[in-house]
Amino acid sequence: MFIVVASQQAAAAAYVSEFIGEGVPSVGMFSDDYNSWLDDPSKANLDQARGFLIEESSERIAFAQTLRKRTPAPIIAFSESRSLERTLELLTAGIDDVVRRPIHVKEILARSEAIWRRHRESQPAASNDRLRVYFNGQDAEVDGQPLTLPRRELNILEYFVRNRGRSVSKAQVFHAVYQDCQADVSETVVEGHISKLRKKLRMRMGYDPIMAKRFEGYTYIG
Repeated sequence: MFIVVASQQAAAAAYVSEFIGEGVPSVGMFSDDYNSWLDDPSKANLDQARGFLIEESSERIAFAQTLRKRTPAPIIAFSESRSLERTLELLTAGIDDVVRRPIHVKEILARSEAIWRRHRESQPAASNDRLRVYFNGQDAEVDGQPLTLPRRELNILEYFVRNRGRSVSKAQVFHAVYQDCQADVSETVVEGHISKLRKKLRMRMGYDPIMAKRFEGYTYIG
């Protein structure tokens, strides 16, 4: 989910509509409301945040600093002026990228994915006794031997491992993994990839480390 923070409803609504048009769930909020939003766990489900797009406001830097402590999701800010000093101030505050209008949401999504990619590559390898995942595009390993997977299946495995013990839905997997997809790609493709991934893990490990429950989703148990 992409979260758009703006001081005017029309501005937020326009970008929300464009994100949704690209197949990316999005919500908008007023800049005056984001502190109360962050303090409400039922609303601020940061695990689902794919990124933040923030317009100018007096509290934007404080908001970005608070966000950075809670989520690695990309924070992209609009700058209304070509000011090196202002740009450096925003980047120092924890904002990942600064853009100017006009800009298409496809470019915003591409910038967001690049930020996520750098974040994944910086993460230490995660492992249990047998399965090791690197989060940098490198093949996973089972019992020290490479487990070569197609890119989508590897991305799904990385997502499951990052969310170990948590139930995630098909839609969550889709939006986390298909960040570069076209709007006409259906969520149903995820089921096929997960089925193939589980079969390969079962063959190599002797059991399936991914539990599936109807109406609840998938849980990686390791």
